[in-house]
Amino acid sequence: MGVETERKFLLADSSWRQEVTHTLRLRQGFLSTDLDRVVRVRLIDGESGYLTVKGRRVEHRRHEFEYPIPGEDAAFMLDELCIQPVIAKRRHVLGERSPGEWIVDEFEAENEGLIVCEVEYEEGDVFELPEWMGEDVSADDRYANSSLQRSPFTTW
Repeated sequence: MGVETERKFLLADSSWRQEVTHTLRLRQGFLSTDLDRVVRVRLIDGESGYLTVKGRRVEHRRHEFEYPIPGEDAAFMLDELCIQPVIAKRRHVLGERSPGEWIVDEFEAENEGLIVCEVEYEEGDVFELPEWMGEDVSADDRYANSSLQRSPFTTW
């Protein structure tokens, strides 16, 4: 059974940019934004599609199931089936950080100006926060992507 353990942070400055190894363009939308069962469609770089089902977050963990789907199917779902507007963002992958996967999402359009770092790790992992890391917003549901679809950052 898939379990995601993740923390989300605001950023104190832009020095994280020195650690970027590559950047992806993401479009993602939601078939359900219920906090108990989020159903997300994602298209990466206009080619790779994914369908993801997530359960309610309890502390830093939640159940997550992700499946690849054809990019054309993802694009259709984003345009025709997902709740509008969909979220657009640039995902910057950071290298040389451990444990886990470190990414910075730089939002566009209705969420322009919001930049967050997500650290996905295994339960029990200990990691040191870099100086560029700001406030931990993991428990603030406003920063959940499904919440940003309903209440975009630019409207706060």
